[in-house]
Amino acid sequence: MTAQTSGARPIRRALLSVTDKTGLVEFAQALAGYGVELVSTGGTARTLREAGLGVQDISDLTGFPEMLDGRVKTLHPRVHGGLLYIRGNDEHEAAVAAHGIAPIDMVVVNLYAFEKTAALPGVSFGHLIENIDIGGPSMVRSAAKNFEDVAVVTRVADYPALMDELKASHGSLSRATRWRLARQAFGLTAAYDAAIAGTLDRIAPGAEEAPAPDAPAAPDASAFPSTLRINYPLAQSLRYGENPHQRAALYDDGSGLGIAGARQLQGKELSYNNLVDLDACWEMVREFTEPAVMIVKHTNPCGAATGGTILEAYQKALACDPVSAFGSVIGINHPVDGAAAEEIAKLFVEAIAAPAFTAEARERFAAKKNLRLVEVSPAPVRPVVKNVSGGLLLQDADAAMVAENELDMVTWRPPTPEELRSLLFAWRICKHVKSNAIVYAKDGQTLGIGAGQMSRVDAARFGAQKAVLPLAGCVAASDAFFPFPDGLETVAQAGATAVIQPGGSVKDQDVIDTANKLGLAMVFTRMRHFRH
Repeated sequence: MTAQTSGARPIRRALLSVTDKTGLVEFAQALAGYGVELVSTGGTARTLREAGLGVQDISDLTGFPEMLDGRVKTLHPRVHGGLLYIRGNDEHEAAVAAHGIAPIDMVVVNLYAFEKTAALPGVSFGHLIENIDIGGPSMVRSAAKNFEDVAVVTRVADYPALMDELKASHGSLSRATRWRLARQAFGLTAAYDAAIAGTLDRIAPGAEEAPAPDAPAAPDASAFPSTLRINYPLAQSLRYGENPHQRAALYDDGSGLGIAGARQLQGKELSYNNLVDLDACWEMVREFTEPAVMIVKHTNPCGAATGGTILEAYQKALACDPVSAFGSVIGINHPVDGAAAEEIAKLFVEAIAAPAFTAEARERFAAKKNLRLVEVSPAPVRPVVKNVSGGLLLQDADAAMVAENELDMVTWRPPTPEELRSLLFAWRICKHVKSNAIVYAKDGQTLGIGAGQMSRVDAARFGAQKAVLPLAGCVAASDAFFPFPDGLETVAQAGATAVIQPGGSVKDQDVIDTANKLGLAMVFTRMRHFRH
């Protein structure tokens, strides 16, 4: 393909102004090697000069000094005219010639790290505002709009491929490359503006009025954003969605945290369903500090347990429902060692999420070629977004959990210390089970789980029916109140001796009376955990 048919344009002058200087010198050296004139600003110019490169200061190009603490340096007709004029357009050519405007064929820009600044603890309002880039996005948009003639480079990751193309094309870039770069550039400015608007939208009214120099930009924790902005880059296309006839893709926030930012160590490509289940079991095990293992199918736990070691926790979790555990996804909250890996490897598992895997664990899993191992770093708790026809629902994440001293002892018999520990464990698991939910548990181990039933009494029956281990002397957790005594009677018949539930029903007294009659200990949390 010739330069003409590919729409290639030679790069003769490039303007470089970057905050992230990774790979900058090497890229600039490659440009200079093709005779490209380098124009630069501030710290970027210093870096290039220190590397021995010839650089024209932006003030020499514009004939105007950088001023206002660097706020004004590239906002000038000789910059934007050089970027925006259409080459070969007689009227444009005459205008730039009349005003002495030279063409700029490439812009290399990355923006002030606004999101990193906003994430700093105690960042002041003034510092936040000062880190809003104006000149950078303006140049990026000008260059991207005129991509037919100008290349805009906004990602360090693009440098190697661009250097290869410049070498192959003797200092030119194709139209296809310029168009790809322009699309990336508009995505960058859109995400940047969304980050600014979203951050400022969360600052409490009044926090921006004459703040002290070191006063933090106080968030407005009480308010949802006036406009919901979701702007995540594509991380990967998936083979399909929940079913083969549905398309799917993963987008992430670029943090490298959580399931979206997890590092896959081995196994087949993660599927849509894998990712959903991994997120479910990972969020579940994060409820615990002691070693914990959650075995999940279709986002519901089929077994969950804590133990002195990961191996012990896994064996207890598996014992709850070994049949359903086949083809499951597993979440583990401590590094997986060789002993645990040896035992887990005996079961067919789709994927495992954990903070780390030891060398011994990876060696034992290596024979399971299709098993996905995923290393996850905890992500901050964020609001939950769900689609509804015509819009989106937004809610706080269900991060709340009751402590022992917050429980209401509503029966004449309080739970024993052993029952109380089991109740708090069951309550944490119940929070992650689809409603209506009943969880039977004992000694840090689930025994039976009734998930997603249309009536609470059916959830109680189903959880008991699914139990493989004896239920005698167990406890039961209900994610919402018992509307009638029949649900409570069912868990008692199954073998439960203590119950934890939110309370709040008009029939609460009837349920309490039934618990007293049956000799059950019952506590109210005054907090519901519906999960739709």
